[in-house]
Amino acid sequence: MSSALLIERQGAVETWTLNDPATRNALSNAIVDGLLQACKRAVQDSSLRIVVLTGAGGAFCAGGSLGGFANLIGHPLQAGQTDPLLAMNRGFGDLLHALSALPQLLVCRVDGAAMGGGFGLVCCADHVVATARSVLGTPEVTLGLPPAQIAPFVWQRLGESAARQCLLQGLSYTAAQALQVGLVNEVIEQDTDEARQKTLTRLMRSAPGAVASTKQLLRQLRGPVPDVRDAAAQAFAHSLRSTEAAQGLAAFARKQPAPWTHSGKDTA
Repeated sequence: MSSALLIERQGAVETWTLNDPATRNALSNAIVDGLLQACKRAVQDSSLRIVVLTGAGGAFCAGGSLGGFANLIGHPLQAGQTDPLLAMNRGFGDLLHALSALPQLLVCRVDGAAMGGGFGLVCCADHVVATARSVLGTPEVTLGLPPAQIAPFVWQRLGESAARQCLLQGLSYTAAQALQVGLVNEVIEQDTDEARQKTLTRLMRSAPGAVASTKQLLRQLRGPVPDVRDAAAQAFAHSLRSTEAAQGLAAFARKQPAPWTHSGKDTA
C-alpha cells in the first residue's frame, strides 16, 4: 500500500486517510489506485462495518492531481494518439462508483478543503462530518474544465436544481451552508477523538446486514448512479487540452481573473 493512503483497522472500523499534505491530498494515481483496491477488499470483508474516509494535514482533498500530465494542458491530441488522460480520468470515475456501492457505512470526515474531486468523494458517503472551518466546492468550470466524473454524484446528492447551481457556477460552501443543502450531516468545532467516537458509537447501532440490505434497496429505489464514465473522461480530456483550460489554469496559478470573467461591456 502506498504511503499516500494510510489504512488503519480498529475492530470493525477502518479509517482510510489520504496522506499527501504537500498537495492537500490531491487525487494522485497512487491515492486513486489505493482507494480502488481498498474498496475491492472491503466488499469481500463481512467483518468490516464502517469505513471512515478522511485526509491528513488539515485538508480533506484538494481535488484532482494532474501530476505528469501538466505538459498536456492546452495541447490538442495528435491524430492517431491514445490520450493518457482518458484512463486517468476514467479511473477516478471507477473509484466514485466503487465508493458509492460499498455495503458498509461510508463516513467522510472533512477537515479543511474538499474541492473538485474531493467534493465528489463526499457525495458518495452515507454520513458526512465536517469541522466548522471546512470549505467544500466545485471550482472546475471557473478553471475552464467540466466537473465530469463527479457530476452524477453531486446531482444525486443535492438534487438537480442545487447541483446545477453548484456545478455550473463553481460554488463553494462553508460547513454551515453545506449542512443546509444536505451535503454535510454534522458540523463540529474540531475533529477530536471524542467527536469521532461519538459518531461511530451512534452508527454502530445499525446492524451490518440490515445496513447492506438497506443500501441496496435505496440504490434500487433511486436507480443506479448514471454511468457516464466514458463520456465524462472524453469531456475532461478534451477540455484539459483546450485553450480555455490553459488560460483558466494559468490565471488561477497567477491568482488573477480568467479572461472570460469580464462582463463584455466596454469599460473605456
